[in-house]
Amino acid sequence: PSDPALLSPSLHHDAGSKNAADLIINPATTFKEKPDPSGLVFGTVFTDNMLTVEWSLTSGWEKPYIRPLENLSLHPASSSFHYALELFEGMKAYRGVDGKIRLFRPTLNMDRMVRSAAQATLPCFDKEELLECIRKLVEVEKEWVPYSTSASLYIRPTLIGTEPSLGIKKPTKALLYVILSPVGPYFASGSFNPISLWADPKYVRAWKGGTGDCKLGGNYGSSVYAQQEAMELGCQQVLWLYGEDHQITEVGTMNLFLYWENEDGEEELATPPLDGIILPGVTRQSILELARKWGEFKVSERYITMSDLTAALEENRVKEMFGAGTACVVCPISKILYKGKNLHIPTMENGPQLATRFLNQLTDIQVRDSLLWYDNNNEKGEIEGMNGFSVTGSRN
Repeated sequence: PSDPALLSPSLHHDAGSKNAADLIINPATTFKEKPDPSGLVFGTVFTDNMLTVEWSLTSGWEKPYIRPLENLSLHPASSSFHYALELFEGMKAYRGVDGKIRLFRPTLNMDRMVRSAAQATLPCFDKEELLECIRKLVEVEKEWVPYSTSASLYIRPTLIGTEPSLGIKKPTKALLYVILSPVGPYFASGSFNPISLWADPKYVRAWKGGTGDCKLGGNYGSSVYAQQEAMELGCQQVLWLYGEDHQITEVGTMNLFLYWENEDGEEELATPPLDGIILPGVTRQSILELARKWGEFKVSERYITMSDLTAALEENRVKEMFGAGTACVVCPISKILYKGKNLHIPTMENGPQLATRFLNQLTDIQVRDSLLWYDNNNEKGEIEGMNGFSVTGSRN
C-alpha cells in the first residue's frame, strides 16, 4: 500500500493507526558493558533500549517509541497476567563476515505473529511497518550484535493484553514491545552437541482445534512441568507425543526431523505435518526448502509414530534425528527415553552428515554475503537498509 499503517485495525478492532515514520527515538544515555560473546547464556543479558507501542480500542495504535529498557507499569488486573492473552516471536540479527547486519527471513515471523494475534484476539498490525520499526531498533543497538559467527542478537517481539479487567473477553487495551538480547548457544552443552529426549504420552503439548500452531506464551508455560521432570530423569528436552498411536510432534521448543530409510526402502527426510498441532517454524520451512532444492532424497511432511521409530531403530534404518529452530538452528539428538528404555539414536555415528550440512548452509546464509537466501522464484531476497543494515528474507 502507498500509505501503510504500522499497526492497522484488524477485522475485529476498529481503530486508528500509525506508521514507522511516526517513530519517536529517545535512546538511552547511559550504556551497559557489552558481554564477551564466548560467555553468553541464552536470554539473560539485554540491550540498552526497547521498542514500545500502545493500543486501545478507542484510540487505536499510539506512536511507536524507542526508549531505554525499563520495567513495565501494568495494572495487576491486566488480562495478560490472568488469562494469558499474550504472544511473542523469536528472530535473530546476525553480523555477517562483510560487516553487515541481517535478519533471517523476518517476514515469516511477522506472518506468524499476525496469526497468533488473531488467535489471541489481540489487535492486528501492518507487518512491514512493524518490521521497519524493529530494523530501526536494531540499528540503534547495532553495537550489541556480536562480532562473532557463533553468536547473534535475539529479537523478542511481544504483544500483551493490558486491559485492567477480570472479565474473560477480548481486551480493549494492548501493548506491543520488542526487547533484544545477545545470545550464544541455546543449550548449555554447546552449539552442536547432541541432546537426549524424554517421551511420555501422559503429557500433551497441543491438540487438534487448539493453539499449538501459534506462538502463545501459554503453550510454553504449560510445558515447564514436563520439562522439569525430563531433566530430573537425565534428559534435556521433552519429545511431545500425540494420540493413542504416540505420534511424534515437536522437541521442546524445536521442530523435529528424522533422516532414515523409510518403510519402502527410500532414503527420506521426514518431519511431522502442519496440522494445527505443531508450530510452523521458520527454520523448519527453510530446511524443507533447501532439501527439496537439493533433490538428493525424498522429503516428506508425514506422521511418524514411536512404533515407526522403534521398528526402524531395530532394523538399523535410522541415520539421523535432529531438532530445528531459531534459538538452536540445528540440534542433533542422540537418545530418547521411552517407556523406561533408552533408545539410542545413531545421529553422531553418522557424522551427522545431514544435520551438519543444514547447520553450515543456514549459518552461511545468515552471516555471509556470498550465500544469501533465495526464494522459490530464485529472486535474491536481500532488502538493503540504512547504514549497512540489511534484512535477508524471502520476497513475498
